[in-house]
Amino acid sequence: MQFPEKWLRTLVDPRLDTEALAHLLTMAGLEVEECDPVAPPFSGIVVAAIVEAEKHPAADKLKLCRVDAGDGELLQIVCGAPNAAAGMKVPLARVGARLPGLEIKAAKLRGVESFGMLCSARELGLSEDHAGLLELPADAELGRDVRELLALDDMRFTIKLTPNRSDCLSLVGVAREVAALTSAPLSLPVIEPVVATIQASRPIVLDAPQACPRYCGRIVRGVNARARTPDWMRQRLERCGVRSISALVDITNYVMLELGQPLHVFDDAKLTGAIHVRFPHAGESVLLLNEQTVEPGADTLLIADEASALALAGIMGGEESGVTLDTRDVFIESAFFAPDAIAGRARVYGFVSDASHRFERGVDFELASRAIERATRLILDLCGGEAGPVVEAVARDHLPERRPVRLRPARARRVLGIELADAEMIGLLERVGLTAQPEGDALRVVPPSYRFDIEIEEDLIEEVVRLHGYDEVPTLPPRGRLEMLDCPGNARTQWSLRHLLAARDYQEVINYAFVDEAWERDFCASSDPIRLANPIASQMSVMRSSLIPGLVASMATNRNRQQERVRVFEIGRCFEKSASDQPVAGFHQPLRIAALASGPALPEQWGGARREVDFFDVKADLEALFGPVTLAFEVLAHPALHPGRAASVILAGRQIGILGEIHPTWVERYDLGTPAVVFELDLEAVLACAVPGYSEVSRLPTVSRDLALIVEAELQVAKVLEVLWSGAAPIVRSIELFDLYHGKGIEPHKKSLAFRILMQDTQRTLEDAEIDATVAAIVRQAESSLGARLRG
Repeated sequence: MQFPEKWLRTLVDPRLDTEALAHLLTMAGLEVEECDPVAPPFSGIVVAAIVEAEKHPAADKLKLCRVDAGDGELLQIVCGAPNAAAGMKVPLARVGARLPGLEIKAAKLRGVESFGMLCSARELGLSEDHAGLLELPADAELGRDVRELLALDDMRFTIKLTPNRSDCLSLVGVAREVAALTSAPLSLPVIEPVVATIQASRPIVLDAPQACPRYCGRIVRGVNARARTPDWMRQRLERCGVRSISALVDITNYVMLELGQPLHVFDDAKLTGAIHVRFPHAGESVLLLNEQTVEPGADTLLIADEASALALAGIMGGEESGVTLDTRDVFIESAFFAPDAIAGRARVYGFVSDASHRFERGVDFELASRAIERATRLILDLCGGEAGPVVEAVARDHLPERRPVRLRPARARRVLGIELADAEMIGLLERVGLTAQPEGDALRVVPPSYRFDIEIEEDLIEEVVRLHGYDEVPTLPPRGRLEMLDCPGNARTQWSLRHLLAARDYQEVINYAFVDEAWERDFCASSDPIRLANPIASQMSVMRSSLIPGLVASMATNRNRQQERVRVFEIGRCFEKSASDQPVAGFHQPLRIAALASGPALPEQWGGARREVDFFDVKADLEALFGPVTLAFEVLAHPALHPGRAASVILAGRQIGILGEIHPTWVERYDLGTPAVVFELDLEAVLACAVPGYSEVSRLPTVSRDLALIVEAELQVAKVLEVLWSGAAPIVRSIELFDLYHGKGIEPHKKSLAFRILMQDTQRTLEDAEIDATVAAIVRQAESSLGARLRG
């Protein structure tokens, strides 16, 4: 919100300079983002009247003007402004005057001497308008300093308000705050009811009282819509960032900025019958003042008459019922619309208005009648006319209720860490219009109608410290007792997994849980993801059901910045639709751990040739998370992964995750350059795994035997190992595959698998007979279970 300092000081004038006032507002929660002069520095610019304006003898586009600056001597000025005419009062920069970036000197223009310069608004730094000279008021005193005349020694404040402080979206609201903070006297506009001189009125019907519980309307006949907006009002509007349009429109904008109540004026001649506040009928459309035609949704509130829809309630008026310079009779609207009925509606149609910005945050529901009286008085004073009675429709059952809030002073002192007496707290709260009364060991506080943000005790504690002053809260070092946290050595933790992956050259990332719907469709084959009701961005519209898309996006970001070797991991929640017996009804939120590796398997170095990371590199990293527990892997078809280079991760007969190379389609579509290998696991299953334990190291030698088996070509090695272990004696320490052979001497539908079997005992040396019996038992198990045979 923007406003000029001088306007604020007409309402409250504390003994603070501009800088101190800005700091005060910021520390009170009304952050001053900018505080700039309304005009750049210049000097020597005075009011002058053009006495004569003749054509330049040697230039078609120049004029030779004689001007009176009030000192009895006419100055000759050469001017190129097309609007220069005798009788105008304009800014004159005398010789020696200083403009932004320019010092005025006497000069010759096309052979004619010029003793100064007549100025446009752009030359004074007031705006970008340079179509002609800046015309000054006709009653401006000749020779008067233009800075003084136009009150240019003023500052423009821009404050950033949090959504809960809608009561400060007006000059009166900010002035209330300043008065409360400084104890300076508050001088609010005096608003007296305007006595009706005609009986013209329109009935008002609240067809949707829950959305609009209060609506005031008044007819004013015989107005002069062509009346000129006075300079003081135009100046205040422009310094608040509002463009002057016409006197009637300017008055409604002025009252909105002053009091915080958005208003609208209809051309009464264009209305038919009663005014209805209702939701739209099927097929209705409205042509808005911004020349946009919209078909309002079923939840968009409308202002209508007996014939058609007129405006989007609390958002924007309609073009067909709006006032023009030929309007003679107006109908003034001043209403309270429930925040829930307005919030987000304007953005649906692609714009935001000053009215919707205020109504969706909350406007004082007791302000409508005062605002319409203020607007009526200004219309009568500036545009003339006769006012009818105010017609008010109100559904009190649907007006907001200001419930008392209980504040315990003892708790406030404990939370804030400062000593404030109960009486001090009452005084602070009453300074901002809150009624506070003792009630036992607590205070019963009732917020005023314009405060939508006071609902719980913590809101009141915040008010107390805000008004007391954050600067007054002593800075004390925190004190607390440190306690060793329980960290059992026989259990895995998330931090141990983080350290393990970091030791294997991975870096942790934290991605948004909100993702692009296309990611869910491509990587998870999800056609019905969990959609957000109000996404922060269009590309973050659904909740993720996998960590893999986020890791792929991290890889793409790194590759776009010439980082070829990417190794990242993430621990986070995913979100899936599920049965209603889950902790959050209808949704399951499992914790998962995932990692991605791409590019060279090793950092660039001299000791070996470059090799790209592959499936087995990442498989080894995955298995390191579970050591010494052995995992099983089975062929898997997954939408995110390369067919034939993907596996499900099996632990104790249950699938706990996936492992594989990103599908070539997604490598191309997401411009990844080189394939990446990823895994994703159920974190709970990883943490539940047993940690490595102590086992005695034998001092006796190991014995190895090699075993080559011929099996069916389609048979998976994992299945063969499972069978071999099932027939192994306790002395077998490991069984590892070291060779795979297809070719001469092996049937086409067969393959040869060679295993190395290591055997050892911790107490004795193994005998040959025991070793041979152990190997024979393993072979028999393979022959009976798999139909395998020893390779000759």
